[in-house]
Amino acid sequence: MSFEVLTSTLKPISKWLDLENIEELAINKAGEIFIRLSGKRTHPWVFENDKDLSKDYLTDLLYIVANTYEIPFDPTLGSPVVFASLPEGHRFTGIAGRNVMYDNDDLQGGIAISIRKYRPGVAIDFEDYGLERGKELVKINKVKPEEIEDPYEKFMAIIKNREPLLISGATATGKTTFLNNILEILDPELRIITIEDTRELIVNQKNHVHIVLSRTEQSNTFTYGQVIDLIVRMTPDTIIGGEISTENAAAIWELMGTGHQNFLASIHAESPEAAFNGFMDRITHTYPNLERGKILAEMKEKLHVVQISREGNLRTVTEII
Repeated sequence: MSFEVLTSTLKPISKWLDLENIEELAINKAGEIFIRLSGKRTHPWVFENDKDLSKDYLTDLLYIVANTYEIPFDPTLGSPVVFASLPEGHRFTGIAGRNVMYDNDDLQGGIAISIRKYRPGVAIDFEDYGLERGKELVKINKVKPEEIEDPYEKFMAIIKNREPLLISGATATGKTTFLNNILEILDPELRIITIEDTRELIVNQKNHVHIVLSRTEQSNTFTYGQVIDLIVRMTPDTIIGGEISTENAAAIWELMGTGHQNFLASIHAESPEAAFNGFMDRITHTYPNLERGKILAEMKEKLHVVQISREGNLRTVTEII
């Protein structure tokens, strides 16, 4: 398929890409678009409605991008993702089908597209990084959670600092409910991507995408390796996983090392120490020859754990590290 067909098909999106100060476009749902603006902005994502971005149009766009670059794309039986560089140099990422959901009633699956704009000639000076002759470096002062004694204040510092966090507990201790409560106190302007086996997380932030990789209902070739590629290209502010399993542990650990500091997930374990060891056990299911001691030490340095225990109907946080 020729670039002319693709260029023509891109017109409804090009009107947004052609605007000044655009860094990225994110389409999480038909008829809606989020625009990431450049510059020092507290809230860089701007929301707009766009009726031209219908589900039929977005589906056609994914197939045309895939056909243009001869990329295998089949949301039902093959790969549901498309990665490409558009003719203008913009970086295109898309996923369709039942692996991406928006609402709980979105049983047929949805579409999510991210386009990072190529901006040749855009100069960023060292001053934009706070590096100027004769001036001191800007200090970002964060209260270290490990220096806080009050458990509630320690927990809130972890959330405020957006540090990686594991919610640990046995069956029926309320780990998912606890995660959903965390979601309610996160900044409503954040871009959030969730990765789950089954949709359980409730995200009220409007700029969000739910990625679903079912262990029991998977018919296509979508893998956690593709999940990693997908998420790092979609510029999330926060990544939230479901429960860590043997299938996803290695991918979750790898995502935690890609610069996405704000990562939340849950794990079935009776104590923080068991949580670390359980996470490591699940990773070695995929990569059995890793240096266990080295990675465990890195986990304990990087991750916080909230331990939840249960006795009868009592569910309580017993440790925060």
